[in-house]
Amino acid sequence: MTSLRKLGSSDLEVFPLSLGGNVFGWTADETQSFAVLDAYTAAGGNFLDTADAYSAWVDGNEGGESETIIGKWLKARGNRADVVIATKVSQHPAYPGLSGANIKAAADASLRRLGTDHIDLYYTHYDKTEVPVEEIIGALDELVKAGKVRHIAASNISPERLQESLEFSDREGLARYVALQPHYNLVARDTYEGPLREVASRAGLAAVPYYALASGFLTGKYRPGTTVDSARAAGASKHLETERGQRVLTALDEIAEAHNTAVPTVALAWLAAQPTVAAPIASARTVEQLPALLGVADLSLTDAELSRLTEASA
Repeated sequence: MTSLRKLGSSDLEVFPLSLGGNVFGWTADETQSFAVLDAYTAAGGNFLDTADAYSAWVDGNEGGESETIIGKWLKARGNRADVVIATKVSQHPAYPGLSGANIKAAADASLRRLGTDHIDLYYTHYDKTEVPVEEIIGALDELVKAGKVRHIAASNISPERLQESLEFSDREGLARYVALQPHYNLVARDTYEGPLREVASRAGLAAVPYYALASGFLTGKYRPGTTVDSARAAGASKHLETERGQRVLTALDEIAEAHNTAVPTVALAWLAAQPTVAAPIASARTVEQLPALLGVADLSLTDAELSRLTEASA
């Protein structure tokens, strides 16, 4: 049994890979989504990441499709107590922004779609600097006190605003962020490494990085001269054009071969070993894509291997 990781200062214990729900209702229909969710939980996974806006960008969708699919799956399986559900607020077309009133209305809408009475981890999806942190934290604290949210977290926030939010929570004795969801992976290190990670580290926050596989680039399926049929191909293939991208792929290939494992497993293992990181997020459209992601739970890289990847990605 894979050991679970404690999520920051919270009482949540999570599998070391969070399953991204952005594909549910987008590139994975309900049947495929159920199959992926079943396989992930059968392997010991318990940490689902979604957002109220997933997947409003798809023609004909209005947002909330991912939460709705997860809600139907939870009802069908009767396993709500066994999974940690993280969702987010600020980007749903009908519930935009982080005003106090909107946060509370959006949370109620998410609860309805998920078919549950509580959200385990509730993120501000994108910080909105025009809203004072006092208003944001105040609304989130009300949700916690009402039992609708267990813990709060932030995503896409500046170090300054994160620090200000934490100080306000501490000063007023209100709910306090326990986790942070930054854009972080082997070919995108600048956003998180530095002041943002310093704030997270000092405050004891757990990082749950998104784009952990760089839109698929770090799966190793993007190579010079290959064409990949994926909705995210354009985002992933841009890394092929950089020297750093090539260096990282070479190092990943060698280490994967040494461990007789898959390239994405190694990329996720590097991320999982970084300071503050509790569980990288990765999504799977099909059950066949899951083993390479789940493998992160059982792969420990040596210090030399970690250094090799860190240097290749510098």
